[in-house]
Amino acid sequence: MNKNIGVFFGSGSTEHDISIITAQLIIAGLKGLGYPVTPVYITKAGKWMIGEELGNLKMFTDPTLTPSLSHRERGKWFLDMENSNGKMVFKKKGFRGEVVTIDIAFPALHGAYGEDGTIQGMFEMLGVPYVGCGVPASAIAMDKALTKIVMKDAGVPTTKFINFVKSDWDANRGAIIDQIKTMSWPVFVKPVHLGSSIGIGKVKAGDIKDLENKIEVALHYDDKVLVEEGVENLMDVTCCVIGNNEPRASLLQESTFNNDLFNFDDKYISDGGSQTGKATNNLIIPARLDEATTLAIQNSAKKVYKALGCFGIARVDFLYNKQTKEFFANEVNPLPGTLYHHLWKASGLELDELLKELIRLAEEKSEQKKEITFTFESSVLTNLGKGKLGGSKLK
Repeated sequence: MNKNIGVFFGSGSTEHDISIITAQLIIAGLKGLGYPVTPVYITKAGKWMIGEELGNLKMFTDPTLTPSLSHRERGKWFLDMENSNGKMVFKKKGFRGEVVTIDIAFPALHGAYGEDGTIQGMFEMLGVPYVGCGVPASAIAMDKALTKIVMKDAGVPTTKFINFVKSDWDANRGAIIDQIKTMSWPVFVKPVHLGSSIGIGKVKAGDIKDLENKIEVALHYDDKVLVEEGVENLMDVTCCVIGNNEPRASLLQESTFNNDLFNFDDKYISDGGSQTGKATNNLIIPARLDEATTLAIQNSAKKVYKALGCFGIARVDFLYNKQTKEFFANEVNPLPGTLYHHLWKASGLELDELLKELIRLAEEKSEQKKEITFTFESSVLTNLGKGKLGGSKLK
């Protein structure tokens, strides 16, 4: 219990504000359990800040306090690489030389620069135990196209799709549109690496002008775009998964919405947001599905979770056709907003137990890695010095 947990949040992502909400929930929950906690806030410009006051949501919501963020001392904290082995040691420049040691990292970052494997790579290199999915699973899950490829390979149904990068669109726009024309419409256009439904648009059958416009919008947020077939008579279904080799699936959540898709406002703004668990009028738990379908979706969620190599926690979203009774795995979120604590609570796992389990899994994963040999002794350099490897000699 005396291990200090660093909660990392913010960053230069389109989901920066959602990250703050998730972080404050985690910080309050961990403190309630008696854990020492250090909030580590990364600004949109990439500046790192450390301070107890950053664990107070009012710092980011109260107009009288938020200006102080921009005037705080920056660049005063630095990571002591010499002593950051199995932990993160931050030191503050100046006469007093304050030191903060983080024993376990709890990333509360969404989207780019945090949920996509970037910060996880730093934790890995420093040997710091951290909560959630590792580098490969995070990177793949944050690429909607790669995720769907893994789903198909795992035998989990997903909708037909194509994906392309900006240079492809600029050079071969006509060919891409012709390929999309062969798909069943309506289609959805999505930035590949974004979450929270940002930049996503629905295109009705035959509206090529609208298709081009929505692709341009998606390319404004990302350099890679996914276009996939829509599912009619739609029910939006979510399943959370937690664990390691034998993961546990939550109950299924059905999210209702009035627009063409479950958009950002539905998730975070209207009535407090469905993704935060506040807009309960938009949520139905458990989803209105029969037992066999429910079990099939839960098993598919666990199958996707394992195929991606997820660890700790993730959320798998599904599209369900109420008329044909078909379901399609849609996306994987390697760090669900607010940890989807409302769905876990409905599934019998309260927030405090959820947090303790995630910390336990992080420590378990760290211990398992200590049993793996990552180094290899060879005679390459010795032989090179003796000129035994052939080729021109080094001078």
